[in-house]
Amino acid sequence: MQDSYRPKPGDRIFRPRRIKLPHLRRVLGVPALFSAGYGDVGSSIYYGLGVVALFALGATPIVLMIAGIIYIFNALTYAEGSAMIPEAGGSASFARHGFNDMAGFISGWALMLSYIVTMAISAYTIPPYLSYFWPILNEPVIGTMVSMGIIAFLMLINVLGVRDSSRVNIFFISIDIATQITLVVLGIVLIVAVNPGVLFHNMFGAGNWPSTQNLIFGIAIAALCFTGVETVSQLAEETRAPAKKIPQAYVLMIVAVMVLFAGISIVALSAMTPQVLGDPVNGWARDPIAGIAANLPSDILQDIFAPLVAVLAASILLTATNAGLMGISRLSYNLSSHHQLPAALSRVHHRFRTPYIAIILFCLISLLVLTPGFFSANFFADLGALYVFGSLLCFALAHASILALRMRKPDLERPFKLRWNIKTKGKELPMTAILGLIATSVIWIIVIITQPYSRGVGFGWLAVGLIIYCIYRWKSRLPLTHLPKKPGEKGIVDSTTEDYNTKHPL
Repeated sequence: MQDSYRPKPGDRIFRPRRIKLPHLRRVLGVPALFSAGYGDVGSSIYYGLGVVALFALGATPIVLMIAGIIYIFNALTYAEGSAMIPEAGGSASFARHGFNDMAGFISGWALMLSYIVTMAISAYTIPPYLSYFWPILNEPVIGTMVSMGIIAFLMLINVLGVRDSSRVNIFFISIDIATQITLVVLGIVLIVAVNPGVLFHNMFGAGNWPSTQNLIFGIAIAALCFTGVETVSQLAEETRAPAKKIPQAYVLMIVAVMVLFAGISIVALSAMTPQVLGDPVNGWARDPIAGIAANLPSDILQDIFAPLVAVLAASILLTATNAGLMGISRLSYNLSSHHQLPAALSRVHHRFRTPYIAIILFCLISLLVLTPGFFSANFFADLGALYVFGSLLCFALAHASILALRMRKPDLERPFKLRWNIKTKGKELPMTAILGLIATSVIWIIVIITQPYSRGVGFGWLAVGLIIYCIYRWKSRLPLTHLPKKPGEKGIVDSTTEDYNTKHPL
């Protein structure tokens, strides 16, 4: 018997929509993941070593080793999270699943700050390397103007949709690794082995060891050197067999980063004093690898490596600046698709098919971040501290999210599961995540206590983001912490519906 019901005027009819999940092509393997992640890490050594030496002085190698251990904790946590939740978003996705939408937004918004500062600091350190060819670029005003021009140029080509070639990136990264290995070998053979006492003096000699406060902050700022963790996680949806290949890529990154960074820092402190290495005005703080090349004990080697490092550093840093911009657009789309940011930020241009609003907006913010470069003597250190504010908050939330998922969803499939667990109430909590949470949280607290610029700008950024988030959720009639689950309830709009994908394609 057919149902004789007929709707009456004024009745509301609920028609459930078919959910169509968007699928990105899974084409990436371990080499592509490693090159993408190491592209960020490899670029950071071109400026991170100098800003660490600015505070840690002779303790720079020790500080980098300690920060490297924390990096291992971070990489292992992201390996479990990305294999378990293979979607773009990184720590923002972990926090959304482990806690709620608001926690996911806070993590994603802090990550956006890190991307913005990555763009700024990468662009800011390109002119010092190119000053080998054009010395005028070492002038603060000229250098800052060129840095702004680089970001404006990248904004234009990203809006127009000019894509970079992955093969070109892999080529530059291969040359970068080869150059760094060669510098380390030459430095150890020609500098360290010839006079090993110089390294000991530059590390532990009078005036070369930092104060306790600077030593601790040096460990915090060393997080600047260990980027790339989020980059690999953001590519989870495009990876073949992510449960297997993402952890393998993280392990390769850990080995490469620890070996190369240890070698580079030892050679740098053997080639020059920590005061010269960490001086942002008359030293090599903004271009430390160029400092190594300039101090090789051979005119022939200097003539070979000085221009090579200048060109290579500028290329890698330009790639890193663009990667930060691409990361912002990808993250903006992820947050807006889960109703954590207005959909306008992921709106694509009708002709160029690029998320032009997000690209233009965050490039303008990055240009604003660069403006103190015209007049502030401490700007380089402030940039580093601001990056650490956002990145450490993301790392801490990532560790906390993995622990929360172990407690709340112990039966969730974990293709890559961290070992060395502590059992409590029948749940297994990984020691690496616990130690990572403690370390990143403590260092983050130290940063906000000791660095007024980072504290003011960082918390201001979070406050603006939370205001935007709350207003958007309120206007969308959505709760602050979750999306409604009951069919027909007001505010239900699944981020994966066909309508959303039609209006906001990737």
